[in-house]
Amino acid sequence: MILEGLPTLTKGHGTENDFVIVPDPDGALEITAAQVAKLCDRRAGIGADGLLRVVRTARFLEQEQVPGHEDQAADAEFFMDYRNADGSVAEMCGNGVRVFALYLRARGFVGDATRFGVATRGGVKYVSLTPTGPLSADVTVDMGVPVFPDTRGDVTVEVKGTPRPAVDVDMGNPHAVVFVDSTDDAGTLYESPVVAPRGVYPDGVNVEFAADVAPRHLAMRVHERGVGETRSCGTGACAVMIAAARRDGAAPGTAYTVDVLGGRLHFVERADGRLEMTGPAELVFDLVAPETR
Repeated sequence: MILEGLPTLTKGHGTENDFVIVPDPDGALEITAAQVAKLCDRRAGIGADGLLRVVRTARFLEQEQVPGHEDQAADAEFFMDYRNADGSVAEMCGNGVRVFALYLRARGFVGDATRFGVATRGGVKYVSLTPTGPLSADVTVDMGVPVFPDTRGDVTVEVKGTPRPAVDVDMGNPHAVVFVDSTDDAGTLYESPVVAPRGVYPDGVNVEFAADVAPRHLAMRVHERGVGETRSCGTGACAVMIAAARRDGAAPGTAYTVDVLGGRLHFVERADGRLEMTGPAELVFDLVAPETR
């Protein structure tokens, strides 16, 4: 049975990027990649773009080595152990952080706090919640300072059979942003877009197709590594925003809006270079294994 041995699970989403949330505060569970893939399967499982395991940061760091993040427990009690739908580990998930933060608040893990840190493989992300209901909130996340790597050279993404220049952005996870006339230019996104040079992203890359809607307002579609096309990608929308801001020569403090298939996200680059993302999060339902009812 797919739920055997697991606690009560919760389904949640942020702009329709959906997740299975597994509470494991003491790090007692060993969840395999195959188990994650089954849980996220939309026909044979619960169905989700990824899995969020809730574990105390100190316990997680005892069990797994995350180089450079040994001090995270001092700034964030809980660690977001994020897995893609295929079971692979990912460094960060912007929509996932919002849903994770809402879960911590709604389930009493952080009391009635509305500002706190969440530890991730991409560093501690600080969140601010404005509840919009008992199981929903608008959440602002400090996504950190975007990095434009200079080690990969000129990256291209194939658009309708033609290689187009892409902007290489690291938001704690890798992104290749290509500007297009219309998001329809992305095609079906059934397969991973062709990125060159071949092998430039040895662990895979998230590819965003971004089109201008109005000044400082873009629409995007995304193919997420390990998942496929999703309704939204928080870090991908961050990458689109900062790539557009650099293209436009926008000053810090300039607000941008990014439309995704599942909704709308808002961004501002602070004077210190850090990006703030604001968007909704919602918990949809709980699921209990039949034998534990």
